[in-house]
Amino acid sequence: MGKFTHFNEQGRARMVDISEKEETVRSARVRSSVQVTKDIYEAIQGNHIKKGDVLSVAQVAGIMAAKKTPEIVPMCHPLPLKAVDISFDWNVEDDNYELMIDVIVKTKGNTGVEMEALTAASATALTIYDMCKAIDKGMVIGPTYLLEKTGGKSGDYRK
Repeated sequence: MGKFTHFNEQGRARMVDISEKEETVRSARVRSSVQVTKDIYEAIQGNHIKKGDVLSVAQVAGIMAAKKTPEIVPMCHPLPLKAVDISFDWNVEDDNYELMIDVIVKTKGNTGVEMEALTAASATALTIYDMCKAIDKGMVIGPTYLLEKTGGKSGDYRK
């Protein structure tokens, strides 16, 4: 493992200098999930949540979160995001209802977008929780993890 780059000579936090890094197309794909009850599943599917269309609102929240990542994760660089796509898929087995959240974030820049994708997935899941908590507060969020990333000096990664 190389030198820790987020510390200066005094051992204090710093934002890494990326000015010499090559600008390339970069992407990250992240997955998260929210485990819900049958009642929540049926309410989302039937669009019966009083706060509105859960999946549409959660998508917008995730997109907004991706764009705001440097405001909440201290060492993230502001990036010109080129695309943010959030999709959903239900995994229903027996009496288990899990909403899968997939996020893809892309940019052309000199640092990656993993943090933006992770932040988007987290905000999406939190929005689902917020909109459905009146029905049941026992929802479980996660795990949230990086599936793959492309571009940059460290190369591609696939889980």
